[in-house]
Amino acid sequence: MTKTIQKKEESNPEGRPPKWSNVEELSGLIDKYFDSTKKEEWTITGLAMALDTTRQTLVNYEKKDEFLDTIKRAKLIVENGYEIDLKKFGRSGTIFALKNFDWKDKIETDITTKGEAVTTTPEILKRLDEMEAQIKKEMSE
Repeated sequence: MTKTIQKKEESNPEGRPPKWSNVEELSGLIDKYFDSTKKEEWTITGLAMALDTTRQTLVNYEKKDEFLDTIKRAKLIVENGYEIDLKKFGRSGTIFALKNFDWKDKIETDITTKGEAVTTTPEILKRLDEMEAQIKKEMSE
């Protein structure tokens, strides 16, 4: 049995051809998604599907200076929809979605006194021992 080896076609030296030829093309498709989809149904994956791509491709294109602002604007519109939903209804699913936009629901407490670090237990015990020794010394005099 003889194998035939075919010459591989010349590939694009820059990799896969761009999904969108320019920002205007992508922006138009994004606007079309928002215009044709109910506001309460806007999602990042919905946007990706409307663009015939994946969420990861959007993440990758967001790293390209040319597409950065356009994709950030689209993500901000979706994020704003979640924020409005949270304000109106307070749903836990909305909270989860916002966490994917780097929102946090943790409380941070600064444990200092006037900018100084709080004294730790070993330091307190040492000071108490010193005070006790001073009191004993004064009482014996």
